[in-house]
Amino acid sequence: MPARTHTRSTRPDTGSVEVRLPWWAIALPAVAFAALLLLIMGSGDAHAVTTDPAGGRMLARFLALITR
Repeated sequence: MPARTHTRSTRPDTGSVEVRLPWWAIALPAVAFAALLLLIMGSGDAHAVTTDPAGGRMLARFLALITR
């Protein structure tokens, strides 16, 4: 008589929680937040800011971070 083999269940144990997200589930909300933040920062009086806009500095830092 052959011995029974134990099969793995696809459900986690009742005491543990496992969540796996794809990379875009984190990246897309972060990019959307950054884009909205840039829109908010740029919606003020454009003629009041003449030297270095904060949106440009933020975009430059963001680009420097992702190109490393």
